[in-house]
Amino acid sequence: MGEELKLFGVWGSPFSRRIEIALKIKGVEYEYLEEDIFHNKSALLLKYNPVHKKIPVLVHNGKPIAESQVILEYIDETWNDNPILPRDPYKRAMARFWAKFIDEKCVPAIWKSLTSVGPEKEKANEEACELLSTLEGELKGKKFFGGETVGFVDIVASFIGHWVGAFQEAAGFDFLTEDKFPVLYKWAEEFKNCPVIKENLPPRDKILAVFKARLEMITSSYKNKV
Repeated sequence: MGEELKLFGVWGSPFSRRIEIALKIKGVEYEYLEEDIFHNKSALLLKYNPVHKKIPVLVHNGKPIAESQVILEYIDETWNDNPILPRDPYKRAMARFWAKFIDEKCVPAIWKSLTSVGPEKEKANEEACELLSTLEGELKGKKFFGGETVGFVDIVASFIGHWVGAFQEAAGFDFLTEDKFPVLYKWAEEFKNCPVIKENLPPRDKILAVFKARLEMITSSYKNKV
């Protein structure tokens, strides 16, 4: 078809990794362009995503698509093989609902829990655990959120499946454990060990090092204020 497909991303970002996973599941070839979003955003990134000025951005035959969940749906609608969203309208709507729940509720709460210091940390932990409990309830009785194969919600939840483990280690405490959340914990292990997922996740040690440095900055800043 002579298609041109480019992905602007960051190696450690769970949001751009979602797109790589989806493209690999679909068997679609693409060119990956690494961005330095903190210090030197490329002119192309700013051109293709002038509204948010962030990754990921997928450029298909010169046409840019931004925002990871929007990109995932575009990929699924453009390449029909190995669907990641259910074809049944109700199941499709539910997948969108839970993906939105993860991005709008779970991810911010988990991030706050992992990065909070001082008195607010306990409350942040409780809020994160409450949301994870709700998510675990949706997963019960299933191997993956999409059933027997990795689907849209699983890909969106990859932050929980892979990144959280390294972040917990850096922060020095665990809330996503086999004892507390046995269903989610088992899902995370199954998810990470799927060949197409395993091959497209960033190295845990690199994530750990980056987050440790970030956490040290947060802790130092807090100590300087009190």
